[in-house]
Amino acid sequence: MNRKNVMWKMLSTIMLSALVVAGCSSGESNTVATSESVLKDGKYDPPLTMTIAKQQDENSGKYINGESLNDNVLTRWGEEKLGIKIETTLLGGDASQYNTKLRLALTGSEKLPDVLPVYDTMLINDLIESGQVKEITEDIATYMPDRIKEIYKQYPSTFNPVVRDGKVYGMAIAPNLTEGEVMLIRQDWLDKLNLKAPTTLEEFEQVIAAFTNDDPDGNGKQDTYGFTFSGKDSYNTGWVSDPVMIFSAYTGKHLPRQWLNDNGKLTYGSVAPGNKEALGKLRDWYSKGYLNKELATQGAWDALSDFTEGKAGIIVGRPWLYGSVKDVEKNIEGAKVVPYPTIQGVNGDRTYQTAQLNDGVFMFNKDFQNMEAFFLYYDKMYDAAFGTGEFKYGYAQGYDYDIVNEEVTFDPQQFNTPLEAVQGVGKMAFTKNTPSVDGPGQSYYDLANGVEPDTGVLLQSDSRDQTTKDGYRISYENRDSLVPNDFNGPPTPTMQNIWEQLTTMEQEIFTKIIYGNEPLEAFDTFVKQWHEKGGDEVTEEVNDWYNQASKTDVMALMNLK
Repeated sequence: MNRKNVMWKMLSTIMLSALVVAGCSSGESNTVATSESVLKDGKYDPPLTMTIAKQQDENSGKYINGESLNDNVLTRWGEEKLGIKIETTLLGGDASQYNTKLRLALTGSEKLPDVLPVYDTMLINDLIESGQVKEITEDIATYMPDRIKEIYKQYPSTFNPVVRDGKVYGMAIAPNLTEGEVMLIRQDWLDKLNLKAPTTLEEFEQVIAAFTNDDPDGNGKQDTYGFTFSGKDSYNTGWVSDPVMIFSAYTGKHLPRQWLNDNGKLTYGSVAPGNKEALGKLRDWYSKGYLNKELATQGAWDALSDFTEGKAGIIVGRPWLYGSVKDVEKNIEGAKVVPYPTIQGVNGDRTYQTAQLNDGVFMFNKDFQNMEAFFLYYDKMYDAAFGTGEFKYGYAQGYDYDIVNEEVTFDPQQFNTPLEAVQGVGKMAFTKNTPSVDGPGQSYYDLANGVEPDTGVLLQSDSRDQTTKDGYRISYENRDSLVPNDFNGPPTPTMQNIWEQLTTMEQEIFTKIIYGNEPLEAFDTFVKQWHEKGGDEVTEEVNDWYNQASKTDVMALMNLK
């Protein structure tokens, strides 16, 4: 080979390398793929890598068999079966730390991964404003599988936070109407005092009075009380240790700390008529000792300790709460906990609860070019929810289920290699929680009505203890009690300046009234001040946002009609 040809080949190699480097360094996307990556028979060849951000929850990070965050049974499955490797490159602990890390990536201090689960509405807004996230209207229309489209069609409001000027910059993470709340009551106390479970506010008062005054535990001391709940952060937790049914008994669907579309206008539940009467009732109960004396200082998890220790007789929460308080049945001889529907309102209507439709949204790096691969992987994650494909019973045998003597089991103690707890394999993928299509508990309702457990979802539900199953059945039967928050957008300009002050004022006044440190009329003063100190401006801005979010028919643009 002559010198001229050698020099030309060297120059060509240098130019090609420069082009490759330039291609890899454009934008902030970390996607590793080559132009030769081709999807064939459901698998990319050669494999590609999607980088993700993840908020670590209390269950993730617990691995077996020497596995780790980026090398585990699910990451290996994705690479082997789909030619897609999932790599976590931005990891946060609690919500605050995770959001801080995302903001650092947004400023360029860290690289922004390809796939971004985002749980904070202000951060969603800032990501859109930054121009660093991808507009995915056409990607959804083109690549979202049909069965996933059918899910998203049911929850159009979940797109509101990610719509800007008729364009879509994200999508809800696994939208699904979550389970409702039930009353967990000490049945043995009811039986001892010849009481029935309450269905009305009057009956509820009679029960908690008896639980406080009539020695339900039979120890000869007045050391029990009726109803435990959290009043530390809000009087509407939406999930556990929740007193919101007492407010709803007087206000209907106008729930504290929540916005409701009332005849075309969003209104704020905490200033609605009826709250004053609810506070008056709680004030009366508190003065008589029917409630947790430390309710203002106890968070949601703290408030359930008195129930578990046998001091309180009623707690309200989602059906899985039984698993967190059932130790009372082990610790106290004869103790029995039974779930019941929440009570009716003063007008005979049902009481309502906060509905959660999704936990955060997916957003994507603006330079991410593998949306088809994302949807392929995401759709496979739904196999466990639908009970189809490789994940009919769960994600990995020996991890979240096992087959013992030809029988499927979800009890980790019965696995062929016993475990202390099932492995949350679904949490090893994109998000904190695995996808579900079971709503508020349809599988439990079906089982209670004679359906044979012949799918993975039904088998898993059937494996739960009877108390939990009864709770989920009640949840599904009362699913019409669930009311979503109609404002799910970023804080408005006025909110950013004064909302913390308004909610602090609200919390303080509500608590002082319940404690008897302020007269009941203080609620009227609070409402007046709320409007005067910016509430009216916030209401106007919230409605402007709502009208704007509804202005463009993005569902049609995404082929989700």
